Amino acid sequence: MASSSVTSSQPNRPPRPNLAFRHLRGQRSPAEFAAAIRRAALEVGEQVSCDARYIGRVEAGEIRCPNYAYERVFLHMFPGRTLTDLGFAPRSSVRGRRARGTEDTPPCTPNPANATSETSGACEPYETQNPYDPHHPHDTYEESDVLRRAFMTGGGATVAAASLGPVGLALDAAAAQRPVRRAGASDAGALEEAVRHIRLLDDRHGADGLYRRAAAPLRAAYALLDAGTTRQTTADRLYSGAGELAISVGWLAHDSGRFDDARSHYAEALATARMTGDPGLEAHAFCNTAFLARDAGRPREAVRAAQAAQRVARPVGSARLMSLLALREAGGWAGLADRVGCEQALARAQAFFERGPSDADPEWMSFYGEAELEGLEAQCWSTLGDWRRAARHARRAAELQDPHFTRNIALYTAELADDLARGGRPDEAAVAAMRVLDLLEEVQSSRIQTMLATTARVLSPHRRATGVSAFLERHASMPRVV
Repeated sequence: MASSSVTSSQPNRPPRPNLAFRHLRGQRSPAEFAAAIRRAALEVGEQVSCDARYIGRVEAGEIRCPNYAYERVFLHMFPGRTLTDLGFAPRSSVRGRRARGTEDTPPCTPNPANATSETSGACEPYETQNPYDPHHPHDTYEESDVLRRAFMTGGGATVAAASLGPVGLALDAAAAQRPVRRAGASDAGALEEAVRHIRLLDDRHGADGLYRRAAAPLRAAYALLDAGTTRQTTADRLYSGAGELAISVGWLAHDSGRFDDARSHYAEALATARMTGDPGLEAHAFCNTAFLARDAGRPREAVRAAQAAQRVARPVGSARLMSLLALREAGGWAGLADRVGCEQALARAQAFFERGPSDADPEWMSFYGEAELEGLEAQCWSTLGDWRRAARHARRAAELQDPHFTRNIALYTAELADDLARGGRPDEAAVAAMRVLDLLEEVQSSRIQTMLATTARVLSPHRRATGVSAFLERHASMPRVV
């Protein structure tokens, strides 16, 4: 692991908090408000990777004026209001910006590497001119089509450039081995944004098309750590970002069936967390380790990892995090066929969940809502052989899931199909399984394909049931999992 050389610097005047925007959030947590913004974006044809960290930066005043995509979404959510009403500065007053069609004002430029403030620059740091699409210089960098194409079809160097390039992290495998300049706040921001992009693409498309390509940004992240930085706050962000990126890449390996690779990435994140004393990152690494152990057939390790995660997570102060970790423990107990231990852990998970969201909830938990709670409980009952109860929870999970999480909808529906098949309801199972096949046209996940293959084997003796033969024929024509 890398060390950082840190020297102090005089910080600039802190930004003014955006109290108007905070008022609009109301009682919703940052993650819930971010989810509402993503839903509103879909309504107006925009695609933004809004999350709890973005909401925090807006409320802290770090983003004085949103990019054009966010502007359209906000004005759609709050009709009749202007950007000023929402607490933002007028676009014309923000240094370095230019409005559409105005050519006499130079465009906003990325924060230089030697900036002396974590929030220097008046513009939103990710609304830069996209060097990969010169025809749309003002398009938001949030989940651009160029980025998606790079992740889904490009090579390692292309991915690094598309995901991290605008702020200096475009390193291919060879470049990652060479000394680089000291990292700055813009590098930390780019690293954090790369994590968000990978998670967003996984939510929609699954892991199989992403894993190999996501390794390049991870190598670039560790090259930055080796280069060092001049500020402790930047160093902390880089270590945290590198750890979260290792977990994200580990999850892509995990979901695509590469368990040994996933275990290595999770261990790297755990080492980073312990070295820097980051309990949130450590809890996240243990959380994913528990999930991996369950899937790899090591249920006792899953229980112990989940219990370790709960111990280190207490200082974080997030009831929702504790709820998820209790579910990870429940999955381990189910794998051990310990119904009592599983039920006790499920009860704790539900009790923590009912305490509601809070500002302490980690950013990476934006996926965890009632749908995921139901889905993970369904997996527990399925492991215990209670097919009827498992199917009830899986059906509810699929119905509750935010449409943004296409992969999870496919996962819950595959769980439902399997539970119905094993519970003696082949006709209903075939309907659910056909829905999964529809979703697999846009989702690439070895986990889901493997689940569906198992369901097909269970349904094979029931070809005479309504819809089963059609499903089996369509499933047989699918490309095989490699």
